[in-house]
Amino acid sequence: MGSDPSTGDVELRKLTHRTVADASELIDSHRFNVMVARIMELVNATRKAIDSGPGAADPAVREAVETVSILLSLVAPYTAEDMWAELGHEPTVAKAGWPKVDPALLVQDTVTCVVQVAGKVKDRLEVAPDISEADLEKLALDSDAVQKALDGRGTRKVIVRAPKLVNIVPA
Repeated sequence: MGSDPSTGDVELRKLTHRTVADASELIDSHRFNVMVARIMELVNATRKAIDSGPGAADPAVREAVETVSILLSLVAPYTAEDMWAELGHEPTVAKAGWPKVDPALLVQDTVTCVVQVAGKVKDRLEVAPDISEADLEKLALDSDAVQKALDGRGTRKVIVRAPKLVNIVPA
């Protein structure tokens, strides 16, 4: 309590705020199971930050754990109440209010592009969200994993759906 989360690990903070934004949309569309999956992704990232990242004392870790408690209060209220009390908050997580999302933390610097050869995933590329189709095609074709999968065969067709997917059909 009392620590400024803005001084914490930026990547964990981005995931925390993205999770809150996603949870809001998922609740509105009654997709609670997907919301729980997003919460688990945040829990896993928080655990990783504690074990091999900035550590448990990082303010972003506390922000993430408090967020998990608030989000869980909708689907697992007893667990959320226990977490809230363990974090030193009173009286109840139900009065905590919905976490505020910082729009600056929702901006994505990169997206993951899946590269398939003959329908099988061969590589994943981290690219800018506004990459052109031509640049993405060149990156995909230059990938070592793609070259190995093509094994000297040429390409008959390259289907680019920038920035998320490149499908290469070998000759």
